[in-house]
Amino acid sequence: MSAEADHVYDVVIVGAGSGGYACALRAAQLGLTVALVERDKLGGTCLHRGCIPTKALLHAAEVADVARDGARFGVQSSVSGIDMPTVLSYQGSVVSRLYKGLQGLVNSAGIDFVEGSAQVTSPTTVTVGERVLQGRNLVIATGSTSRTIPGVTVGGRVLSSDEALQADSVPGSVIVLGGGVIGVEFASAWRSLGAEVTILEALPRLVAAEDPAISKQLTRAFTRRGIKVRTDTRVTGVTQDDSSVTVEIEGADPLTADVLLVAVGRGPVTAGLGLEEIGVVTDRGFVLTDDHLRTNLPHVYAVGDIVPGLQLAHRGFAHGIFVAEQIAGLSPAPVSDTTIPRVTYCDPEIASVGLTEAQARESDSGVTTYEYSLGGNGKSQILGTQGFVKLVKSSTGQVVGVHMIGARMGEQIGEAQLIVGWEGTPEDVAPLIHAHPTQNEALGEAHLALAGKPLHAHA
Repeated sequence: MSAEADHVYDVVIVGAGSGGYACALRAAQLGLTVALVERDKLGGTCLHRGCIPTKALLHAAEVADVARDGARFGVQSSVSGIDMPTVLSYQGSVVSRLYKGLQGLVNSAGIDFVEGSAQVTSPTTVTVGERVLQGRNLVIATGSTSRTIPGVTVGGRVLSSDEALQADSVPGSVIVLGGGVIGVEFASAWRSLGAEVTILEALPRLVAAEDPAISKQLTRAFTRRGIKVRTDTRVTGVTQDDSSVTVEIEGADPLTADVLLVAVGRGPVTAGLGLEEIGVVTDRGFVLTDDHLRTNLPHVYAVGDIVPGLQLAHRGFAHGIFVAEQIAGLSPAPVSDTTIPRVTYCDPEIASVGLTEAQARESDSGVTTYEYSLGGNGKSQILGTQGFVKLVKSSTGQVVGVHMIGARMGEQIGEAQLIVGWEGTPEDVAPLIHAHPTQNEALGEAHLALAGKPLHAHA
């Protein structure tokens, strides 16, 4: 194509991560013509440097834990070592299969996939090298990247999650800077693989976005696993040499380890894209939108991690689908962060949806809660896990929050999302039959109890 656009697409999408490719696929399904631009690989961070490879690493770590703990179940197994090159090969094979499948989907949908760095030159045009892509609608879906803090530069023995996922050996000792989702997942994986791990968190508790009861249980569980947790801790500087990295801490002695993982959150990838130049309103790099994901410019949308709120791949999927349907003239329901499920894949696993108890009480003085201990759940006892299911009920009877911690709790979040999203009450859920013995019963038991008719629990 020449420097002048010779084709007008219905939608031009910048960024082919979760939000971008979901938007492209749905738009194509609805008969729209689509150009999808990506400077790296189709699938973005989630597929290549985030969700998928991280969870593959966590599964390898789980296998190590199961082997190490075999004698407890009468199985004489042990871990003689961790072969990280083979772990990386397994991790890469999972990513590769999904990547090929995604490429096939995009190709078969007739989407014009354009490789290269995009420059937004107007609300209707995007330049990629010598190509000018013109669209009736523009969707920005450029995602996020790892952040750091002042005085801490990634390099050498100071890693971001990108470098950590490619480590070809297990470090003897690790300091994790940040106790959010990324920090606790890597801390959990590395501990299972044999490293000594210390988490430093500036806030008063781990996973601060979760219900405080979850944070408390996770800290106890991590401590039992030998993971050191230091909250209310501020890092003032980092130095490194050929053999170690030293972290300076405000008001305390420095700590030294083999590597430091910087896991202090992710920032939007919008710098240099040209958004401000064409008049798109941003705030610290995030693109501001209304609840229909429209920017301040007509026919210009933003989806995924660059929109303030939860930074989750499945939020990006939902955003992309919503925008595609909206452009196609449908009337989809806006995506609400409140009903988006959240899972943290550490050990023990965390899963939640809806409001925390504190959030619910901000506008409702009649909130009630119930915690069902996994100690009363047969399958949880078989697995040897501890934790609970916590329900948050509004004064009008609806369950507005579900918060769970324990092995495999992420697999229970689907039903929890339906309950919260459909404004279910404990009385609505109580008659539903949950298979025995499953961990899913714990969700049912919690609702039975909150409905006033507990079975394997006290009222």
